[in-house]
Amino acid sequence: MGAYILRRLLLVIPTLIGIMIINFSLVQFVPGGPIEQIIAEMRGEGDVFGGFAGGSNDVDLNSEALGSDSEYIGARGLPKDFIEELEKEFGFDKPPVQRFLDMMWNYIQLDFGESYFRKIGVIDLVLEKLPVSITLGLWSTLIAYIVSIPLGIRKAVKDGTAFDTWTSGAIIVAYAIPGFLFAILLVVLFAGGSYWRIFPLRGLTSDGWEDMTLIGQILDYFWHITLPVLASTISAFATLTLLTKNSFLDEIKKHYVMTARAKGLSENRVLYGHVFRNAMLIVIAGFPAVFIGVFFGGSLIIETIFSLDGLGRLGFEAAVARDYPVIFGTLFVFGLIGLVVGILSDLMYVFVDPRIDFERREG
Repeated sequence: MGAYILRRLLLVIPTLIGIMIINFSLVQFVPGGPIEQIIAEMRGEGDVFGGFAGGSNDVDLNSEALGSDSEYIGARGLPKDFIEELEKEFGFDKPPVQRFLDMMWNYIQLDFGESYFRKIGVIDLVLEKLPVSITLGLWSTLIAYIVSIPLGIRKAVKDGTAFDTWTSGAIIVAYAIPGFLFAILLVVLFAGGSYWRIFPLRGLTSDGWEDMTLIGQILDYFWHITLPVLASTISAFATLTLLTKNSFLDEIKKHYVMTARAKGLSENRVLYGHVFRNAMLIVIAGFPAVFIGVFFGGSLIIETIFSLDGLGRLGFEAAVARDYPVIFGTLFVFGLIGLVVGILSDLMYVFVDPRIDFERREG
């Protein structure tokens, strides 16, 4: 097992480098950049995309920013020295290959730079937004498991009955509803949209949260996260329920279950004493991957609807503003996390069932 883990860890390095090369290369062909963003704001145009949409070509200032002969839209009236100073400040006076190598060298030293527009370190910015995303990811995953496992077991036991049919229909409908649409429905029904105002619409805590008692702070926190967590849970809940049901059905049909029943063991003893551990292998081992999926997936729209300042909004705002240190810094960190979680998922399989041997399977 040690050799397998070592091989997987060594594969993380070229995989991560490949991810960074592809994304860095793609950015070179995307119109606009941080310098154009600054120029557009100085001219009162709001953002750089207005210049592209209008097709304006007021000036022909050649630049090496982004490694191409792109033109800075709307730079008329700005001295060329000023443009060159901006290029030097952002590092765009260097060729793209050198910029990429410098960036990766800094990342190896855990130096992720500073945001172009927020004047704060990338790591500090991520740590500031992280609690919101962890809240959504962790609670959504836990609720999905707490609901899905008992429901999936019940569906497997009642396979083919009216209960199984109706719950399957409800699960399919839940899976088909986009998370953002369900979030809007929750807002309309329970957050003062058109009907009841039961839950708050903004933030993770209320004003004056610091002055509340510990019990009051806990209750206020859960009061705020109820709706966004429900909106984030719906798709994961449907997938896990069907996965649990199918896992139990596969195990129930095996010979050892028939033998256990023939010995006179009760149905609960058969299900939870013998079937449960084998059937839950794939479900429990997939916990890290499910958490990462919920953590990253769909967070932007959910955070926007419920006015939560998390990593989803951070990534979107960085992409719009062409804040490259934030874009590439978070891509590197989260790409590394995703690859490591893949290894942890394999280790979870071995932990749950020691009979699994990845080295023998590879051989």
